[in-house]
Amino acid sequence: MNNKQIMIYGAYGYTGELIARKAVAKGLKPILSGRNASKLRPLATELGLPAIAVSLDDEDVLARTLKDVAVVIHCAGPFSATAEPMMRACIASGTHYQDITGEMAVYLQAHALDSEAKAANVVLCPGTGFDVIPTDCLAAALHKAMPSATHLTLGFDSDSGLSPGTAKTSVESLGVGGAVRRNGKIETIPHGELTRKINFGRGEKFAVAIPWGDVATAYYSTEIPNIEVYIPMSPSRAGKMKKLNKLRWLLRMQWVQNCLKGKVDRKVRGPSENQRAEQKTWVWGEVRNDRRGERRIGRVTTANGYDLTANGSLAVMDFLLGYDGPGGYFTPSKLCGHDLVEKLPGSSQIKFSID
Repeated sequence: MNNKQIMIYGAYGYTGELIARKAVAKGLKPILSGRNASKLRPLATELGLPAIAVSLDDEDVLARTLKDVAVVIHCAGPFSATAEPMMRACIASGTHYQDITGEMAVYLQAHALDSEAKAANVVLCPGTGFDVIPTDCLAAALHKAMPSATHLTLGFDSDSGLSPGTAKTSVESLGVGGAVRRNGKIETIPHGELTRKINFGRGEKFAVAIPWGDVATAYYSTEIPNIEVYIPMSPSRAGKMKKLNKLRWLLRMQWVQNCLKGKVDRKVRGPSENQRAEQKTWVWGEVRNDRRGERRIGRVTTANGYDLTANGSLAVMDFLLGYDGPGGYFTPSKLCGHDLVEKLPGSSQIKFSID
């Protein structure tokens, strides 16, 4: 692309602001954008950056706003509502798209738009943050180590709590259930149905399967047909999750969703810089081919999810600014390579074992 302007949409959210500040520290001058001009103005003034308030409701106006933008980092959730209009506007304007979502529906939508993005020579790469760079890169590395794998299991253990956006994504899943991929198809399962013990990297822990984005993305990266994702959880909390299955019909109701998401807005806050510096994440993965009796384990340690999201988003943005390949839908590892996670501040090298 001849034009090298970048835009951070949703810049006044916690993670959007963190990305903006890290971008400025790198010497970049992104355009800050979002729906609300009054929320944009203070940050833009402080950082000395241009700001454009624009709604996602009118695709034509949004596409015109993006016509001089090379790459958008989309940070405004809920992505189940905001990602598709931004992706379509990017396709119309010839702008590369990336976001920080962990919502499986967004990955499926981006994959469905693959042909349109190819025709427009536009890259769609959702999930360029903690959701899903570490797990996606580990999945791709494990698949390279065992190309014959038929089963992939991923998981992570973190000192940091859920971000507001991820917490809201979790709220949306309460009324739906868990998710795994079996024989190439995504299947809904009851909450708390699948459990196992996993050593994520700091001792064995009881863990529960969750509907993480890799159930979609890792399949696109590896074509392994059976995929599960786990996080550590106490057996008592897992038992409480199971009890929610009887209430899924209620938890799907919009007024309940609004109430729970409002609670997230009131109570969930991002950590301070000092708190982030003390938090790490342990990412674990396993590939198997049961017919051959083969099994490999992979692990990588990363910075906290917030800093990884900010640094990962800027790394993918930097890659796209110099990109000269085809358009279409990409996972982070398919676009930048499975070593992307290893290049991010605070990350270890991916290590393999058979334990």
